[in-house]
Amino acid sequence: MSEEHVPVLVLNATYEPINVCAARRALVLVLKGVASAEEESRLMFHSPSRSFRVPSVIRLLEYRRIPFQGRALSRKNILMRDRNTCQFCARLLPASELTLDHIVPRSRGGESTWDNLVACCHPCNNRKGDRSLEEAGMKLLRRPRSFTLHTSRQLMRMMGRKDEAWRKYLFF
Repeated sequence: MSEEHVPVLVLNATYEPINVCAARRALVLVLKGVASAEEESRLMFHSPSRSFRVPSVIRLLEYRRIPFQGRALSRKNILMRDRNTCQFCARLLPASELTLDHIVPRSRGGESTWDNLVACCHPCNNRKGDRSLEEAGMKLLRRPRSFTLHTSRQLMRMMGRKDEAWRKYLFF
C-alpha cells in the first residue's frame, strides 16, 4: 500500500472518532487548516520543495455534527461489515474469493437488503444453492445487520490494532 492510501483516523473536535480516510486526504485537511495532526507516522510525503510527515491521527478544528448516515448497500460494504469472512465456514478470504449470498434466496422472494446478504465463499455458496438455511443444514456465524455507527467503530478498532497511536482514541 502506498503512503497516500495509508488509513488515517479522523477525530471530531471533541476527540470522538468519526471516520477513517486516506493519508493524502488527511494531509490536505491539515494543510488547509481544517484539521491538526494529533499523531504522525514514520512515513513521509515528498513534494519538489518540501517533505511532510504522514499523519496517523487527525482532529478536525471545528466540531462537525455527524447526522445518522446509513451506508450504501454494496458488495464492498457487505464484505467490510462481515470482515471478509465467510459467514458459514468462518474462513477469512480476499474479496476476490468471496461472493454474496442471499439468506432467503431471490428465487423465493428474498431481497437484496442488509439483513438478507452475507459474505460467502464459493464452496459454501454452491453448497447452499437456492435453499433456505434449514434445508441446506447450514448456520450463520452471526445474523447480518445494517451498517451502523457501532459497526464503523468496530472496524476502526480493528484497523487500530495495526497502529498503536490509534488506541488511546478508540477506547481499547
